[in-house]
Amino acid sequence: MSQSFSKYINVNGELLDLSTPQVMGILNVTPDSFYAGCRAQTESTIAARISQIVEEGASIIDIGAYSSRPNAEHISSEEELNRLRPALKKLNLDYPKAIISVDTFRANVAEVCVKEYGVAIINDIAAGEMDKKMFDTVARLQVPYIMMHMQGTPQNMQLTPHYDNLLKEIFLYFAEKVQRLHDKGVNDIILDPGFGFGKTLDHNYELLTNLQELGVFELPLLVGVSRKSMISKLLGVTSDEALNGTTVVHAIALEKGADILRVHDVKEAVQVVKIVEKCRNK
Repeated sequence: MSQSFSKYINVNGELLDLSTPQVMGILNVTPDSFYAGCRAQTESTIAARISQIVEEGASIIDIGAYSSRPNAEHISSEEELNRLRPALKKLNLDYPKAIISVDTFRANVAEVCVKEYGVAIINDIAAGEMDKKMFDTVARLQVPYIMMHMQGTPQNMQLTPHYDNLLKEIFLYFAEKVQRLHDKGVNDIILDPGFGFGKTLDHNYELLTNLQELGVFELPLLVGVSRKSMISKLLGVTSDEALNGTTVVHAIALEKGADILRVHDVKEAVQVVKIVEKCRNK
């Protein structure tokens, strides 16, 4: 389902066209992210993963140094930056024109990444809830801001997820934050409904079924479902075996208005986009 509003975001002074959905490749510089296939910590594994993401056709590289899987270990901002720096240096050296997104909820980490390494996008799983300085920082940096819906924190989000009305509560959550960001002069906002973050399996599929309703915000929509438990648990497989299910969910999400797919498996996601776009343009 296509939306009528303009789908461009300002990335490093150039417009990134989201009228054709884009693929964001995941680079996790963590020891404990849920999918081992995209963890990279040594210089050689980081370089190999970056090359794979670029060569398989992703237009954005999303680097994360703080694992947000359920019950993840909490680390300091210093440790987060220590993990990020080698990957950012390698990216700047080998792919100076790459569009880099940093997955962080910390304003000081975001500021260092943008100012010192030219990071173009901030991807905040907490939408400002875990660092009250984040909105002001993004407004000052004037970079696109991805904000995700999450109930709770990575440490407790999956203990007892509960909603009286899932869609209504997500809508109200985004409406309040979008208004605050607009008031601060932030215009390039991307919404991530937060599949798997403070949601049961049924919540996730209710959200997927009604994803097109988020089009009311007239903002680009990012979907991150790659190899998540909403797929592996439903199908009775491991995350290593969840690629086929991921591809199916990606196709559904694109049909319901997703503009960016955040993925572990770039090649397969690019193929999904190509097929869906071919059908749309017939």
